[in-house]
Amino acid sequence: MVTVTVCVGSSCHVKGARDMIECFKDLLTENSLTDKIELQGSFCMERCGEGVNWRIDDESFTSATCEDAVAVFREKLLDTPADASPGENNLT
Repeated sequence: MVTVTVCVGSSCHVKGARDMIECFKDLLTENSLTDKIELQGSFCMERCGEGVNWRIDDESFTSATCEDAVAVFREKLLDTPADASPGENNLT
């Protein structure tokens, strides 16, 4: 199982971590991946000045917007471009 972790510390929360979590939840539901990808929160990833911080397993990312995060999520986990239709993925 793949784990996606979003920082929910105060700095990331103010920058939109909650919205990012909702975007990721929607992607998991749309692509029927709730049994393959675990979404969780974590306090402080110690990169507070960079944006909303998040990880896919041990690979770290920083995104300025939910849309930026969704594009990375799709590329890394769904192997589809950001404008692909829901349900298109290669995650097994």
